[in-house]
Amino acid sequence: MDLVGACRAFVSVSEHGGFTVGAAAARMSQPVASRRVAALEEHLGEPLFERMSRRAVLTPFGRDMLPAARQLVQAADVLLHEAEAAKCKPWRLAVPGLCPTASLARLIAEAREHGITLDLRIAGPAQRRELIHSQLVRAALLAVPGDEATWSVPLGLAGARDPGARRIYIETLRVGRASPGPARRIWIQPEDDVPHIRDPLTRLRDAVGLRPAQLTAATGLTVAAAEVLCTGDLLLCSPAQAEELGLHWRPVGEITLGRGFALVAAAGGNPQHIEARLGEAIGRCLGAVTGTGSAGVTAA
Repeated sequence: MDLVGACRAFVSVSEHGGFTVGAAAARMSQPVASRRVAALEEHLGEPLFERMSRRAVLTPFGRDMLPAARQLVQAADVLLHEAEAAKCKPWRLAVPGLCPTASLARLIAEAREHGITLDLRIAGPAQRRELIHSQLVRAALLAVPGDEATWSVPLGLAGARDPGARRIYIETLRVGRASPGPARRIWIQPEDDVPHIRDPLTRLRDAVGLRPAQLTAATGLTVAAAEVLCTGDLLLCSPAQAEELGLHWRPVGEITLGRGFALVAAAGGNPQHIEARLGEAIGRCLGAVTGTGSAGVTAA
């Protein structure tokens, strides 16, 4: 038996003094209201109404049961209201600034199809961790090493000129005494200025004999891209970013580098339903590797 529905019919009929008017007020047909009240009477073991030709009058037992039935209906209405409010509550998610606007818009639209309202906060790697720690967001896409990652993005070097090779070896940037022109630099954008990416590159720089200044952390992607477009410098980036900037991308010859991302919730949160429903859309935003390659982007 639908106890809440039966109590709703009982309360409405009692308040309006008849089954026809009471059923209409409860937004149900008169036969449905009659069946529900009859089922409730059978369940409780006593009649709730004295049926008259045009009126329904509460029995003494019905008068005793009415306050509890009204409380149950009110509690059910509060529960339904809270459930709707919870579904509409924005899900604040911190995301990297490298995500294209179009991909983020599609992510928000797809989330709405699943009944999720996303409120995206764009921030750098350190800022996203701080937002989680301070619980200013419900979850964040954090930069993590590859073995901890849910989404992985290949990284390589991109330049304004076609290198004419399948890979770019960092040792080829070494400057000799007779080398003309300034030393070529590798620019690291803020999203990749994290230990599990920066430190292997720094060790490789030192191992192949590059100058310290040849590995430079940029203040932003725009600044780094401008330097690369104007000089022979290289940008550490994903294939998708290289394509967007019109650069020629190649993997690094000496080591394999990649961004790793994991969805991490603030204390007490559970992002699994977000990951399950929106995992593919999040991967597209990040330019993550799929089963056949990197988000449909190939090297230039």
